[in-house]
Amino acid sequence: MTSEATETRVMDAIRERRELVNEAIDEELPVDEPERLYEASRYLLKAGGKRLRPTVSLLVAEALADVEPLSADYRRFPRLDGGEVDVMAAAVAIEVIQSFTLIHDDIMDDDDLRRGVPSVHRAYDLDTAILAGDTLYSKAFEIMTDTGAAAEDGLEATNMLASTCTKICEGQSMDVCFEERTEVLPEEYLDMVKLKTAVLYGDAAATPTILLGADESVTDALYEYGISAGSAFQIQDDVLDLTVPSEKLGKQRGSDLVEDKETLITLHARQQGVDVDGLIDAETVEEVTEAEIDEAVAELEAAGSIDYAKETAAELAARSEESLQVLPDNESRRLLEDIAEFFVTRGY
Repeated sequence: MTSEATETRVMDAIRERRELVNEAIDEELPVDEPERLYEASRYLLKAGGKRLRPTVSLLVAEALADVEPLSADYRRFPRLDGGEVDVMAAAVAIEVIQSFTLIHDDIMDDDDLRRGVPSVHRAYDLDTAILAGDTLYSKAFEIMTDTGAAAEDGLEATNMLASTCTKICEGQSMDVCFEERTEVLPEEYLDMVKLKTAVLYGDAAATPTILLGADESVTDALYEYGISAGSAFQIQDDVLDLTVPSEKLGKQRGSDLVEDKETLITLHARQQGVDVDGLIDAETVEEVTEAEIDEAVAELEAAGSIDYAKETAAELAARSEESLQVLPDNESRRLLEDIAEFFVTRGY
């Protein structure tokens, strides 16, 4: 299957499940009092987003239970032992955590935009944005504990989400510390990406296996699927920042270079002797020219650094697909394989 055909299949699958997830978000996060707080909490969720993580959760549930895609009621999804569980609630909880991390990331980076709209601390104010993120954090655990799962399974899923949140904070801390260091190894960057980005994909893939009563080996395999696919997703983001036109990116191409953000590409280039700090003379994104970006990209390509990142992402995607062998061979599993491929072939 061509990359274009894979992308079409994946985007169709995401769109179909996104509509269901959006409906569930409205049910799980109604506007409450104080109204401003809850409006701010829902702001980014209402602004858009592909809903990749909840889509992974729903596909894993479909594949594991071996049901026709989109045929089941995700609020009363069949467990492997014959019971029922609310898989959708778990999927929403994971997406709510994703929104919480975005709000706090934007505050820390003082970013103006997110998903094409002003960031929460710009649209409201800093104090409200912090409270909105904290509200989403706590609401996610309320939602996760209300799936109707067996007590021990619900506790395990909730513990996993708590551990995931801790790891995300550890990854963010590593990312901040990298800005103050003169030397960071590519292996350290991959560890940071695993914690900051990939663990939430791991959680999204593993949680349905816990709630549906699968064996521990299945849970472990699906967690690894999410870790590998999520890491590949972030590395591809690094590549796209340099290779996709600014108008398609929705931001200045090469902004990571201008802002001195370390990526797998720049770290590899440093090891090849490239003066990464001297690639761009502009001090701000507004000052950089396309010609400067083109010259910088050409030097990174000559060093083999962009190819190195692409190859690393492809290896991780292939590893993630291998982890899916524990699932029945059905359409939903094939869609999960396609998602891993899409993560490294997407144009943005």
